[in-house]
Amino acid sequence: MTSPESTRRVRTGSPWEETIGFARAVEAGDLVLVAGTMPLAERGVLEGEGDPYEQTLAAFRHALGALKEFDLGIESVVRTRMYLTHARDVDEVGRAHKQLFDAVRPAATLVVVSGFVDSRVLVEVELEAFRGARQS
Repeated sequence: MTSPESTRRVRTGSPWEETIGFARAVEAGDLVLVAGTMPLAERGVLEGEGDPYEQTLAAFRHALGALKEFDLGIESVVRTRMYLTHARDVDEVGRAHKQLFDAVRPAATLVVVSGFVDSRVLVEVELEAFRGARQS
């Protein structure tokens, strides 16, 4: 079991981190878990409005940025989750995922949901990384 001393958290300044009480990413032993991440830049500016492909790239860019706080990169990603609001966007979200993760090939889940806190958001992503992940 992971001790509190080996658990580290990263916050990014998202307004929801304080409102809801969560961290963008948590390191627990060799795992780093990145919470649901939207394609929102500073001050809630939406990236890729109306474009699921661009929103997916932006959301993963923010999630991968959280991994950098733990000195990890894309090669350490072992699982991704993508939540989208429209089934019609599956191909574009999948295309963005493949562009980023084709060489890594993490386990991936894609789910259609009814909506997000910000109705302009089409995609939210999560990822999990493993310190010591190897390519096979």
